[in-house]
This record gives sequence, structure tokens and C-alpha cells, in this order.
Amino acid sequence: MEARKVNIANGWLWIKQGYWLFKKSPVLWVVLATVGVTGLLGISIIPVIGDPLATLLFPVLLAGYMCGCHALEHDTELELSHLFAGFHNNTSQLVILGGISLISQMLILGVMMLTGGATLVSILMSSKTANNPEILAQAVAGAGIALMLGMVLFSVLLMAMQFAPMLIIFEKMSPIEALKTSLSACLRNILPLSLYGGMMLLFMLIAFMPMMLGWLVLLPVMISSMYAIYRNLFPTPTEIAMALEGEIITRDQ
Repeated sequence: MEARKVNIANGWLWIKQGYWLFKKSPVLWVVLATVGVTGLLGISIIPVIGDPLATLLFPVLLAGYMCGCHALEHDTELELSHLFAGFHNNTSQLVILGGISLISQMLILGVMMLTGGATLVSILMSSKTANNPEILAQAVAGAGIALMLGMVLFSVLLMAMQFAPMLIIFEKMSPIEALKTSLSACLRNILPLSLYGGMMLLFMLIAFMPMMLGWLVLLPVMISSMYAIYRNLFPTPTEIAMALEGEIITRDQ
């Protein structure tokens, strides 16, 4: 499966489509987003195993949200059970995907440490010292190459993970195949995705006012817009069949 290459203006269209999905069931969307994020944060604070476990389960949670978006797209009601749909749909593959993400993050941090960013990495992994702006600024200043390398590698990982859960649950791809397909899709559509990211960053700043209440709307819209991006970039089986049929007709003519 190869992703479409779309116009840069689609970056704004995806946000509008995400908001359209949100408006179909706004109250339940707020509940699902709040419960899911609170649950992940609760898991992440468990000593030693919290952060790795949250990383492993994140694709499973995201898959559940995507199933909810799929239901809304096809005029089916969003339900609380969609929050746990990832635990009943290719769960093992989604957990493997989370494991790949976890190992990749550790490898990237290791690369940063080997290229002069050991102090920065140790600070970022320590919640106490990371809260000291002066210490953090000094570590950043002394880790130029490591920081740039880390940003590039984490960006690649983010693009590879962007659509991987959807490709696993909807297209039945293996985790590795899904990661490669997702990365290729992001690279082909870097401009609209950049516009989307820039607009979302602006909305994030606005969502903090007043009292972060804007996040009650923005978080569900971010989730549903991810589905909108996926559906726009990757053709459905029906669309693929119609395209193939069109090619056959063209050849016959």
C-alpha cells in the first residue's frame, strides 16, 4: 500500500475533519480522551516499570480511539467500549509496535550519549534536575551535535509511528511493514503535515487559556484528526478497486 501525496492545504482540512468527528459525540469524546490520558499518566508514575509500560500500551489505546473514529465515520455511535477496542483487535501486534518504539527511544538516547549528550540525557531522565532551567540550558549548550542528531532520529521515529497503529488494525500489516509504510507516507506529505503541526501548535498555546480548559476540546480533536489524516492518505479497498478498474478500462480503450 502506498500513500497518496496531497496538497499542502489538506493540513488545515484535516483539522476541520477532526472537529467534524468530534462534534458527532462531543461529551463522550471528552470522557474518552480524559480517561485514556489520565490512565496512561497514572501508569507512567509507577516506579521503574511505569514509563516503559505506558509506551507499550500507547498504540493499543490509540487503536481504540481510531476504532471509535471509524465508527463515527460510518454513522455508528461512539461508545465507551471503544476505549478498550485495541485490546480486542490485533493486540499482540500493537504491543510489539509499542516495544519497537520503546527500544528505538532507548537506542536514540544511547546515540545521544555517545555523541556528547550524556549530561543532557541524564537530566532529561531525572525529573528533579530537569526542573532547573539553568542546569538544563547549560546541558543543551554543551550537546549541540547530540541534540541535533536526537531531534532528527526522534522525528523519524515519530513519522514511522504516526500511522502504524491504524495500518495494523485496519490493513492487518505487521508492525515492521506498518512502520515503513507510515514513514514513507509522512515523507511524501511533509508539507501538509508541517502545516498541520504548526496549526496544532498554535491551538495548543490557545488551549492553555483559561485554566487549560481548551484541552478538553483540543485533545479529542487531535485524536480524531489523526484518523482524518490516515483516511485521506491511505485509500480504502473500495477506492483501490475502483482505481484498478479505471486502469483496466483505460488500457482496453
